[in-house]
Formats: sequence, C-alpha cells, structure tokens
Amino acid sequence: MDQLIQDKLSKEEIFETLHQFITEVIGEEFVEEMDITPASSFTKDLEMDSIEIVAFSEKVKNHFGSNIDFTGWLSNMDLDEIIQLKLENIINYIQECQ
Repeated sequence: MDQLIQDKLSKEEIFETLHQFITEVIGEEFVEEMDITPASSFTKDLEMDSIEIVAFSEKVKNHFGSNIDFTGWLSNMDLDEIIQLKLENIINYIQECQ
C-alpha cells in the first residue's frame, strides 16, 4: 500500500508526461509555437485530428498501464464531449485512477 501512495503522481508530473506525449504526436516544431496548459483543448487549441488523438491515447494507455482505462473512459463520451476535452480533464482522470 505504501508503494502505491509513493508512486502517486502530482498533477504537475502528469501534465509534464502528457505534454511530452503531445510533443511526440504532433511534433516539436508545432509545440514550440503553442502555449500548452492544462486548460488547452485537443481540437481547438492543439488542433489535433482524430488520428493524433488516437496516437496520444495509445501513449497514455501504454505509459500509465492497466490502472487507467483511458480508451474506455473516452468511449463513454459523445463526440461533443471529446471535442471539448481539455488536458485538465485527462489529468484529473489519471489522478483519480492512481
């Protein structure tokens, strides 16, 4: 149990990890021109298309493992919710699942 508590990531650590995944998916040259914050939305602010969002979600799933059913969580949303999705929503979800 102590190991789980010690391994719990802060919101800042989760954000840094997700920021790295975004950089890997859309490219460093695009990320340098953006001000990515927890309030950034995937489609409006980051201009990610569906293929990039799928690649990002795979990185999240592979990194955080079986404790986080990111694909299942997304599948419970309708299209409008996914379009409005912000980094902070994912950060909060990951933190809740730890």
